[in-house]
Amino acid sequence: MATSEVERSGDALDELESVDDEETRRTDDEKEDNDDLFTNLIRVALLPPPVKRRIKALKKLQLATTHIEADFFKEVHALECKYHRMYMPLYEKRNAVVNGDHEPTDEEAQWPSDNEDDLPENVKERIVAERVKQKDAIVTEDVKGIPEFWLNVFKNVVLLADMVQSYDVPILKHLTDIKTICREEPNMGFTLEFHFSPNEFFTNEVLTKDYMMKCAPEEDDPFNFEGPEIYKCTGSTINWNPGKDVTTKTVKKRQKHKSRGTVRTVTKTVQNDSFFNFFNPPSIPENTKDEDVDEDIRNLLTTDFEIGHYIRERVVPRAVLFFTGEGCEEEEDFEEEEYDEDDDEDEGCDSDAREDSKTKKPELCSH
Repeated sequence: MATSEVERSGDALDELESVDDEETRRTDDEKEDNDDLFTNLIRVALLPPPVKRRIKALKKLQLATTHIEADFFKEVHALECKYHRMYMPLYEKRNAVVNGDHEPTDEEAQWPSDNEDDLPENVKERIVAERVKQKDAIVTEDVKGIPEFWLNVFKNVVLLADMVQSYDVPILKHLTDIKTICREEPNMGFTLEFHFSPNEFFTNEVLTKDYMMKCAPEEDDPFNFEGPEIYKCTGSTINWNPGKDVTTKTVKKRQKHKSRGTVRTVTKTVQNDSFFNFFNPPSIPENTKDEDVDEDIRNLLTTDFEIGHYIRERVVPRAVLFFTGEGCEEEEDFEEEEYDEDDDEDEGCDSDAREDSKTKKPELCSH
């Protein structure tokens, strides 16, 4: 065996050992958690009856606190919806500028200039080269609005960029706006509207993604309540023009007959990776128990909820900053970092504070 092959084998073995170590540590941690739970159950079970009775009274008080907390979150959501309605006229003005329906006045366009002289030399050289290259291709006076505004926003949002395939790009060039509709109780939730200009790919003018939320403690597990959560989502049916559906692809497979040896070709349509699968999320039948949900479906929906939440909370309100790339700096501030789990135990309240400072993500729950 060559030296390089030996090294590769060693690397592979180290990787396997690392995975095994991580799996063992995870199993040990789970066992320790179960042991702690078991110990506490025994400790509480052995308490004198009068003490148990007082604990029940405290739990009843805790439940009342939880319901007040739910009311607090409902009011916060109502306040968010109120202010969203105040933002909407500004979003409409943004839409008019982006799509060339309104040319900003000198007063509207008054903003401290981004000084290109402060840019790094290699960036300035690249800008000059690009301007020379595009000089004949672009007549700046004839440019309407801000071309490909939302496509460039997508490219600068990591969550969305990972979903976009090369064949999605020509379609997303027709994306003219993303709107958010905020709903209060009793139908708490929000809808994302993706508006498209006429195009060769589908006939829909608007594609929607509807997210349903709830804000109430579960009857069988009230103390796990942490605020509003998305529990269901539905998307538009896309009316694709013939031969333009990028969410499916046709594959051909050769099959050989076992006894006769004859070969035939079978054509099959399968799902294709595409951003537009976002509008066809997996569904969970009503009254399905949480433990009965397939793990793959659970993961897909959890990711979907996170994406929808992020579009609503960050992308739509700060679209221009993602277009220019300034919003990307904010995303970089929240990159995952590796740290020793043992450090958490030593940090005590500091680690708890760090955890509490994170934005709560939407959770998957059966309904």
